[in-house]
Amino acid sequence: MRFLKSKTPVLNTDRLRLRLPETSDYAAWAELRESSREFLEPWEPTWSDDHLTRDSFLARVSWAETALKRVTGLSFLMIRRDDDILVGGITLDQMLFGPSQSVNIGYWVGEPFARQGYMTEALRKLVHHCFTEIGLSRIEAACLPSNSASCGLLEKTGFKYEGVAQSYLQIAGYWRSHVLYANLRSDRRGRVGTG
Repeated sequence: MRFLKSKTPVLNTDRLRLRLPETSDYAAWAELRESSREFLEPWEPTWSDDHLTRDSFLARVSWAETALKRVTGLSFLMIRRDDDILVGGITLDQMLFGPSQSVNIGYWVGEPFARQGYMTEALRKLVHHCFTEIGLSRIEAACLPSNSASCGLLEKTGFKYEGVAQSYLQIAGYWRSHVLYANLRSDRRGRVGTG
């Protein structure tokens, strides 16, 4: 394991800075999530009544700090470097070492920033970080089959389709099947998709 508990990672891409959430991010986070609600809700678990509250956000900040200390995950906000605007978030969760060396990844982008390549940029950087700095071997992702943008993003960034998980997550209040993807550090499987 190469992951350093004492080191708080900040990852830079051409246009983005990926960093842990801070309490001062609350207003920007809540505003972007609220303004993007109709865009995000079809793809996410049902938002709780307190989803956009300060307390809920502070719990997210606390989770991110705890996950970093325990080496079980990383939660990043995606900040545009030229103007410090929040564009979305990306999270590594259920990080395992030993014989598994794997992690699950989830992500979201605010509606004003969709389809501009931000998530592609962030995901490529984070995949590289997982393989070269953390020492993971496998990154897993799942999305709804109808979410063609997310499926395309995963395929464009080196993830390969592995199958379908029936009734995988509750999305918008219903158990929904998801397509499963994985990106492997030493992948000998054939390339899929384009890009």
